[in-house]
Formats: sequence, structure tokens, C-alpha cells
Amino acid sequence: MSKLRSDIDVNLLNQRGGEYLPGYLGIEMLELGERMLTSRMPVMKLHVAPIEFLHAASVVALADTTCGYATIAHLPEGAQSFTTIELKSNHLGTLRDGSIACVASAQHLGRTTQVWDAVVSDEADGRKIALFRCTQMILWPKG
Repeated sequence: MSKLRSDIDVNLLNQRGGEYLPGYLGIEMLELGERMLTSRMPVMKLHVAPIEFLHAASVVALADTTCGYATIAHLPEGAQSFTTIELKSNHLGTLRDGSIACVASAQHLGRTTQVWDAVVSDEADGRKIALFRCTQMILWPKG
């Protein structure tokens, strides 16, 4: 079973995403713990669809990034990396301003796969925006 790695913290995770999509979107990791990671993303114009509601892809980006970073922090010893092999989201609501928050929690931490659930909510009032689940395949060095 995978355990939280001592060499990973939220500062490192935030630095890793700085020049990539998570940094561009303003995604910020907040708290890393055993089998969990929390994050947030301020809603900006770039997160909104032309219909003036939060774009579903923005919500998925927050949830997928949070679960992916949680996977990195829980990789088994000797593993090289991971890749997402499946994801699903159910969208329950939206918002037009403020910030959305995400809580990712491990459902399965195996040697070859990890399964993570995430709840995305309105940071101000806790109202659920989306439920998310992904399966990560653990990648091992060849040879």
C-alpha cells in the first residue's frame, strides 16, 4: 500500500505546476495529508464558458489536478510516475465568481492503480459543484 511521501509538500506541488496548466488556471494546493489533498481555484473570466457559467472543463481541471498531485504524493517507493486512465465527473451546480475548492481523497492506493474521489464546492458556502472520480495507473521503470 502506498503511503504519503515525506519528500513532497504543497509548496513543491505548487511550484511544479507554475508554468503549466495548473499555474495558468490559478490552481493552488492547500493541505496535503495521508490519503488526501485540498486545493482551490479563483474563478476568473478564463474559467467561464461563453454562456457565462463556470466551464465544466475548468471544474474537471481543478479536480483532476488535485487528484493527480495527490497521486504524486502517494506514489509507491520505486515508482516512476503515473498516468490517468479513466475519469468521470458529475456536475451539480455552477457559480460565476468567487472561488471553488476541492477535496481529493484516496479510495484505493495499490501497487498498479490508485483511485481518487474529489468533491468540488463553492469555497464561500460549501455548496457542491461537482463530484469527480479518477483511476491512475502507476508507472514503473522499465528493465
